[in-house]
Amino acid sequence: MTKNSESNAAARNIPERIDALRKAFGSDLAILAHHYQTDAVIRHADLRGDSLELSRRVPELSARHIVFCGVFFMAESAALLASGGQESHIPDPAAGCVMSQMAPHRLLEAVYARVTASGRRVVPLAYVNTSAAVKAVVGRHGGAVCTSANAATMLRWALERGDAVLFLPDRNLAANTADAIGLDPAERHVLDVRGGGTRVDTAAAEGARLLAYPGCCAVHARFNAAQVAAARKAHPGCSIIVHPECAPEVVRAVDASGSTSAIIRHVAQAPDGATVIVGTEINLVRRLAAEQAGRVTVLPLAESGCSNMARITETNLLALLEALRGGRAEPVRVAPDTVRHARAALERMLEACS
Repeated sequence: MTKNSESNAAARNIPERIDALRKAFGSDLAILAHHYQTDAVIRHADLRGDSLELSRRVPELSARHIVFCGVFFMAESAALLASGGQESHIPDPAAGCVMSQMAPHRLLEAVYARVTASGRRVVPLAYVNTSAAVKAVVGRHGGAVCTSANAATMLRWALERGDAVLFLPDRNLAANTADAIGLDPAERHVLDVRGGGTRVDTAAAEGARLLAYPGCCAVHARFNAAQVAAARKAHPGCSIIVHPECAPEVVRAVDASGSTSAIIRHVAQAPDGATVIVGTEINLVRRLAAEQAGRVTVLPLAESGCSNMARITETNLLALLEALRGGRAEPVRVAPDTVRHARAALERMLEACS
């Protein structure tokens, strides 16, 4: 047998080895996978969903080992919500999030100090796409976490509890959510966080109820209004839905926007023979197209993939499971003080959305 043949045989054997390890672990193992994972990874998941769905399920799990196939902040969130005796793991700890990295916790502290220097009560609201350290800053200041699925609910929650809300890190989700709840554009301000927060315009911030951090999602920033116009021209009568991390001008140009779960429902509820154009991560779009083949035509607004989600593969999932079996796997660790405050921010979200 040639080296290439041996390599191909080994690759084909990976799913079988993963299945065997899953059976060996039994109820001690739970594999969670985000919708943006490849089909090769998704097929091994006990649970799949968006950030909110998976966050809700973590406290219910009895498994000792929680393996999160997603990006690192998701595995951190699982570690925050896990009960005693449980450990959270991720196949590749280097699977980060560009948006999350735009809002380091020390910069958030500096920005928060600037916008509250006058004594205003500013409630921080962190998108789940943030580190545990950022969630802890938010939790210490009485704030909460949100997801794209519950951002409107949580923005109203935060507005009821202070003079203003600091929404971070996605300026597009902030703007689209503000539009959804009818917040006047004159009451919004996008912060300039350069210079370690020293460039924050405190006078402008004083006059706003929504203070938006200027981050964005690299995947959804690739979509634009010209693509929407081109899709409508190419597919007359189509329905177009995008994720609310897209720019506001894109969201205003389409028929609907929503979380990954909302996008899945939209496609499932489309009438037979419909054409649905979807603006989100390409793995989910391809999966929906395959699932609806013969009933609904599902096409991408443009092909946009998450390179960090792609870091999770069957190969490193297998390697992690083998390390778990051998007692060599390093769990996701979060400092106790960070856990306490970050968990408070997550639990405020879960309570508000229960």
